[in-house]
Amino acid sequence: MLNKIDHIGIAVKSLDEAVSFYETMGIKPYHYEEVDSQKVKVAFIKVGESNIELLEPTSEESPIFKYIEKKGEGIHHICYDVEDVDKALETLKNDGFKLINEKPMKGAHHKIVAFVHPKSTNGVLTELSMDEK
Repeated sequence: MLNKIDHIGIAVKSLDEAVSFYETMGIKPYHYEEVDSQKVKVAFIKVGESNIELLEPTSEESPIFKYIEKKGEGIHHICYDVEDVDKALETLKNDGFKLINEKPMKGAHHKIVAFVHPKSTNGVLTELSMDEK
């Protein structure tokens, strides 16, 4: 069901400050976007076959703002590419996994996404993602 690691999400207070580390290492973001549904600005950075998604909150109502307030900056989630997010959610729900999203939503980078609660995934917030159809 899992095709590959799509990206690792990192919660940051400032995209500009976070991006400077990667630029010093010779890598520049290839995509910036604002995701209104999550109240974040994101920058994607390609590292080998995977991506880093830097997430900066745009509002105090943002899940990323709340995460940073509680835990500080750092790794927020891991995202797996799947063939069909709806089917993956159905399988996980039927097997007793706790879902954050019962239905997928539009995410960054033209993806359809849903999250699985970290209580069901060994403490790791897990995002499932597929390209928009």
